[in-house]
Amino acid sequence: MGAYAPAGRRLCASGAPGHITRLMDNVAVFVEDEPESDDPELLGLYEGTPLTERGEWYAGVLPDRITIYRGPTLRMCESREDVVAETEITVVHEIAHHFGIDDERLHALGYG
Repeated sequence: MGAYAPAGRRLCASGAPGHITRLMDNVAVFVEDEPESDDPELLGLYEGTPLTERGEWYAGVLPDRITIYRGPTLRMCESREDVVAETEITVVHEIAHHFGIDDERLHALGYG
């Protein structure tokens, strides 16, 4: 099982701006060693209902889940600085999904 960090202050150290993390609602962030074997190079994953799709029905549900995978990041990066930069991009990318931003828009913004 991976490490758990409630969305908020701890994410700020990962490069996500504090004013953004304060807007997150009902989401938990985890760090796991490796993704599922069907996608071994996956850096991060958002699972849940984006804020843009929540309505009056959204109550009493389990938190959304953002998972960051350390193994693929460590394999693709050559230095500590590369790991930090790639992790920041991945965290922002997955948080953006929580806010309803799709992959196409994230790629256009440089967070692909």
